[in-house]
Amino acid sequence: MITAHLPSGYVLARLSRSPEPMVFWACILGAVFPDFDLLFFYFVDDRAFHHHRYWVHAPGLWLMILALVTPLALRLSYPLKPAVFWFMGAWFMHLCLDSIVGSIMWLWPVSDRFFQLATVQPTHSHFILSFMAHWSFALEIAIWLAAAIMYLKRRRA
Repeated sequence: MITAHLPSGYVLARLSRSPEPMVFWACILGAVFPDFDLLFFYFVDDRAFHHHRYWVHAPGLWLMILALVTPLALRLSYPLKPAVFWFMGAWFMHLCLDSIVGSIMWLWPVSDRFFQLATVQPTHSHFILSFMAHWSFALEIAIWLAAAIMYLKRRRA
């Protein structure tokens, strides 16, 4: 996914049916949170290695954080408690979406091998054009359309 993480967070927030703004923003932030590593990737690490090798893109570390956060979150009051879990769910959704044509280390810390559903072949002069010509881009558009439809229906109501 290149552009669909933010709208996927919106879709998740609307599917939560929570009236709480904190849950809405937890879904939005959680859906884009892993890609904040791009700031480090470009401005600090000088693109030394693929940004999916950073901790925020490692499902094993996500599970460890979830295990640590869960007992603490269960002590929180409403609406902070559900917001924590929706944030973690949106973060996991990001990893799942990245697994379609991106690469995720699903077996870390046992293995640092990347897994992905499909590979976007360099069929055009720029990787963005190759991505747009790949079947997975239809999924990206579908997520955007779902978010737009949900937004418009909500506005009319």
